Amino acid sequence: MKDHFDLLAPFYERFIHPREPVDLAGFAGLPTEGALLDAGGGTGRISQFLIDQAGSIVVADLSHEMLLEAAQKPGLRSVRSHSENLPFPENTFASIIMVDALHHVCNQSLTASDLFRVLQPGGTLVIEEPDIRKFVIKLIAIGEKLALMRSHFLAPDQIAALFKQPNAKVELKTGDVNAWVIIKKEAAESPLDL
Repeated sequence: MKDHFDLLAPFYERFIHPREPVDLAGFAGLPTEGALLDAGGGTGRISQFLIDQAGSIVVADLSHEMLLEAAQKPGLRSVRSHSENLPFPENTFASIIMVDALHHVCNQSLTASDLFRVLQPGGTLVIEEPDIRKFVIKLIAIGEKLALMRSHFLAPDQIAALFKQPNAKVELKTGDVNAWVIIKKEAAESPLDL
């Protein structure tokens, strides 16, 4: 059975226009020679702008139809996966982005944990979400509930609270309607550092 995103895939970028993610790229520490994961990246509408800023880019999403659209964009590799159980070894990615997707996942806590697991020490994870504290976003959240999208929006500080690992350094940035939670994975101290 197809879900909302499978049905919207061919038209998605007409409704939600791709935009060059200048702020996001800066927050994510790009450019990098390492690999970039676009978690919940759908059609690759954001990562398509980052092709020349990472050694390689993987778009992971649950929607097969969205990933078919992403596969048509040069330089993007698609992987079908739940964000709660990513099929990558730990410490795989130098940078990870998740744009406008955390409110759609089944388990936000498990997603946060698994994203942090696959992030390399010294790497940066950026979660960009609509800021639910803004009135217009509250209206969008109501619309998504009415459309039976099972969305669950979190405020920026609630997203930040998902990253309680001792080696996670978290910073919040806000814009007109979006918020960015920036998580840096610090290198673990070795016994010689103590």
